[in-house]
Amino acid sequence: MPDKKFCTAVVLAAGQGKRMGTNVAKQYLKIGGKPLLYYALRAFEQSPLIDAIVLVVGSMEQISWCQKNLVDACGFSKVDTITVGGRERYDSVYRALCVIADDMCGQAKEGYVFIHDGARPLVTPEILERCLHEVQQHEACVAAMPVKDTIKLADEEGFAQSTPRRDLLWTVQTPQTFSFPLIFRAYQEMMRTRAQWERTGLKITDDAMVVETFTDRKVKLTEGSYENIKVTTPEDLILAGAFLTGHDR
Repeated sequence: MPDKKFCTAVVLAAGQGKRMGTNVAKQYLKIGGKPLLYYALRAFEQSPLIDAIVLVVGSMEQISWCQKNLVDACGFSKVDTITVGGRERYDSVYRALCVIADDMCGQAKEGYVFIHDGARPLVTPEILERCLHEVQQHEACVAAMPVKDTIKLADEEGFAQSTPRRDLLWTVQTPQTFSFPLIFRAYQEMMRTRAQWERTGLKITDDAMVVETFTDRKVKLTEGSYENIKVTTPEDLILAGAFLTGHDR
């Protein structure tokens, strides 16, 4: 792929994972003898599409732990930087984007960035290939899958209010992939106007929403996988373990 632009993966592992109900942050819980975070890092390390990785963690202590027990112990040579995230997910993403803008090579600043939840251990080479193909065409794309169930929109009292068309509904996953100039510009505008949109009650839930809200660029949905789950609850941990066992056979 001689004309491929530089691709940086941002792996987010700064969350506390309160819904898991454990004292250990979920990204460090073990599956198959390895921390959950290991599998996301391994996917990007092994992908020929990815040139560098920025890992975002929750504390300075986690930087030291990840450097010793993941990067060094597992030979993850593509991890360029480990940095501490912020209070919200978007704060963590913005810090990673600033690392790319301030500290990485010029190719990274003109390339693509794959933003991925460290609690999604089942990202595959096929998903990465599809994301790269779409971001080359559209500058912004997210891995996603059509919903399987009927979705109801509820009112404030918990009664069904309406039923959106199922064929137009997608469950959004990660990686969410963008040209770096586009996503960095969108985040800069979001941060510049933060006080204004926070007063309106707007909740920024993913990177696609940043692009949708603060630029005029549309975000393309591209096929992820129903196995590309985010581990949030103990049940998810069991399910991810089963999927990983099947993949590693």
